Amino acid sequence: MTEKRLEGRVAVVTGASRGIGWQAAIALAREGAHIIAVAKTVGALEELDDAIKAFGGATTLVPLDLMDYEGIDRLGAAIFERWGKLDILFANAGLLGAVTPLGHADPVKDWDKVLGVNLTANWRLIRSFDPLLRQSDAGRALFMTSGSPHKCKPYWGVYSVSKAGLEALVRTYAGETEQTNMRVNCFNPGPTRTGMRAKAVPGEDPKTLPHPSELAPYIVDCLVPACTGHGRMFNYPSKSWKDYGSPLID
Repeated sequence: MTEKRLEGRVAVVTGASRGIGWQAAIALAREGAHIIAVAKTVGALEELDDAIKAFGGATTLVPLDLMDYEGIDRLGAAIFERWGKLDILFANAGLLGAVTPLGHADPVKDWDKVLGVNLTANWRLIRSFDPLLRQSDAGRALFMTSGSPHKCKPYWGVYSVSKAGLEALVRTYAGETEQTNMRVNCFNPGPTRTGMRAKAVPGEDPKTLPHPSELAPYIVDCLVPACTGHGRMFNYPSKSWKDYGSPLID
């Protein structure tokens, strides 16, 4: 029997109810991790639970809107009470917002909400989970980014700003954890067959894009104890690690 690389480890996956988050949760569970699945949609979380239990995996379901920052704090406290540590954080959840000129973006529905989920919520996850990740013998944190902050395409401004802020946040956090057993990185999926991509580029043929299940093994590789990358970006389109300060997006 093949040894499971994450046996006995505890993993939080945000945005776990669909797309990349769903597939990553499945892949992490197959490697033995107990999945704490976070998403707003209860029904989809229950379907994920069924899918993981079907092959003998284990989950804890957390219906949570990441704009509920106090809820993130409560989750951290609950994880500490039950496990005393956290081994893996895959911060996958994100919002696109309207693809529109910056001057037309809605201050609340676009700016506040997109930055709230893509940036502020990830800081709150760090704030809540940092002590737990430090208790692991190999804490791993991976944050979903995008090519947007490096391309800064017209009409994608709000989303691009949110991801630029996220990358600055993650790079800073990596510097602060340099002398620990933790590894903190970003993951750029590139164009992927997801609902968010379909909303952003409605005329695109989804069959030309990789399915989220194709990305999942690479995400797992970024989260196992053997991963040594730190303060870097894994760029899925090139299947390679990129250092900040060098060309990141092919």
